[in-house]
Amino acid sequence: MSTRHAESVRHGGSAGDQVKALAIKLAWAEDALAVTLLTAMSLLPVLELIARQFRLPSIPGSAVFVQHLTLWVAFVGSTVAARSDRLLALSANTLLPPRWLPRVHVFTATVAAAVALALAWASLQFVLAEREGGTILALGIGKWVAESIMPVGFLVLALRAAWNGAPSMRLRTLAAAGLLVPLALELTGPAGGALVWPLIGAILAAAFLGLPIFATLGGIALVLFWNEGVPIAAVPVETYRQVASPVLPSIPLFTFAGYLLAEGGASQRLLRVYATLLGWLPGGLAVTTAVACAVFTWAGSGVTILSLGGLLLPMLVKAKYPERFSIGLINASGSLGLLFPPSVPVILYGIYAQVPIDSMFIGGFLPGLMMVVMVSAYGVWQSRRSHVERERFSWPEARRAIWIAKWELALPAIVLVGLFGGFGTLVEAGAITVVYSILTEVFIYRGLSLRRDYPRVTVECSVVIGAVLLVIGVAMGFTNYLVDAQVPGMLIAWVQAHVHSKYVFLLLLNVFLLLKGSFMDVFSAIIVVVPLIKPLAANFGIDPVQLGIIFLANGELGYLTPPVGMNLCFSAVRFKQTMTSVYRSTLPFYLILLVGVLLITYVPWFTTWPLQLLGK
Repeated sequence: MSTRHAESVRHGGSAGDQVKALAIKLAWAEDALAVTLLTAMSLLPVLELIARQFRLPSIPGSAVFVQHLTLWVAFVGSTVAARSDRLLALSANTLLPPRWLPRVHVFTATVAAAVALALAWASLQFVLAEREGGTILALGIGKWVAESIMPVGFLVLALRAAWNGAPSMRLRTLAAAGLLVPLALELTGPAGGALVWPLIGAILAAAFLGLPIFATLGGIALVLFWNEGVPIAAVPVETYRQVASPVLPSIPLFTFAGYLLAEGGASQRLLRVYATLLGWLPGGLAVTTAVACAVFTWAGSGVTILSLGGLLLPMLVKAKYPERFSIGLINASGSLGLLFPPSVPVILYGIYAQVPIDSMFIGGFLPGLMMVVMVSAYGVWQSRRSHVERERFSWPEARRAIWIAKWELALPAIVLVGLFGGFGTLVEAGAITVVYSILTEVFIYRGLSLRRDYPRVTVECSVVIGAVLLVIGVAMGFTNYLVDAQVPGMLIAWVQAHVHSKYVFLLLLNVFLLLKGSFMDVFSAIIVVVPLIKPLAANFGIDPVQLGIIFLANGELGYLTPPVGMNLCFSAVRFKQTMTSVYRSTLPFYLILLVGVLLITYVPWFTTWPLQLLGK
């Protein structure tokens, strides 16, 4: 080897090491920022509540700061998610020949980089306009300072898309060419619709091949606004308005509490309680699985499967339940608690559809209970078919399990008091849940270490929060275009002309929502679909709460619907099964829950009677 070549190799290696070292430092800084933001967001509402209860001086701008901390958590969490390629996406890559994948990744990375950079530029325009306005949040901090995370976050997403989209510098350079697309479109200006459908077609093709959902919805919105001559800053304006809303912080807070409880071992202790109380019944272990998962689903369907699935599957198989049935039961049970407090999708639906959140939870109680009973009944039937032996009830064992889990068993009461008792706001209830979870899991049960586990759990939670909130925020821009284009009005006119029966409309609504669930997660669907169906349902006199429960009950099925049902994906990973095998295992439960959805749809009494009873 020549001296010059050896020198170049040495310098090349040194440069590579420097890039890796810089990447590690940046990752550490991102993680530290995510931990700081989510911790501050959890503590501020609690301190404000304490100050109000004891008539102490309040923290200036506390509520406003929490709203904007949500914005920062969304973007920092999304950049961390992008770092490990965990942004929400629909991908058909598994159906393609392996030799195609490098080109597919470059294509999707190019589109993602182009959309993210365009969103960064649009956000920068928005922030500069806000700076000119001079609005102050609190403590002399300008509103534009809080909003500045948007262009920075989108820029990082653009650069990461180009860098992570290919393994070699040559392909990365090709992917980075997508960064030039927004500049070219800005220079050419609207082309009278000539480029609209080719651009949207490219985005949709990329979405099918793995483009993140935020880039799909954001890219389509940008193209449509650009073609209309409307400033593309309209997209980040809506993103900011939605993510920094007063009630939305409750979503990351309740999600964070769920992660802390799951990592601290709460799921195992609660499972032991339900097993001792219900295990003696016919099909007791199957009933226990349904109830335990339903109670814990508010922490996140994926969290439930990952934390309880590894415990429940060996127990069910050992008790002589067939493995296929057991996997299907865990899958279906992982979404059963979607209608129970403090379900994050229910909160988001209430915020976005402007339906009282307490009414949503009250209206969803009986439908949710019915779903649990139906799945449990199938478990009882299977237990008799498989000759599963019943456990004997032991009061000392039950009392011991209840005593051990007493702090976590008290949590639902704390949440319900916070939600319905007027003790504090929904955001404060979420923050109290987080602090209570930390106190119980770190200092009482000691299943979590503040130094060793808390940062890891917080970063992991921020990834999920960021991926979801980014989709929610960007989807608002697309929704805003649909409203401006009067799409809901056109749908109403079409339905009025062709559908004259309320019951036919409800049937078509369920079919549409089930198709939606096959390719869109529940969070994206709430933002995109609700503005379309809400006026249609009102035209047929359907109660707003019943519509919400119908929508979310279909959302439960969405978790089990191919190809992107989250429970299916989590189950395949957790139990090391093929997706086809998971589909077969879940099908009987899918049909059972489908019957439940139809009952909820056509028997409104399940939803409206509790509301009437409580005078809602």
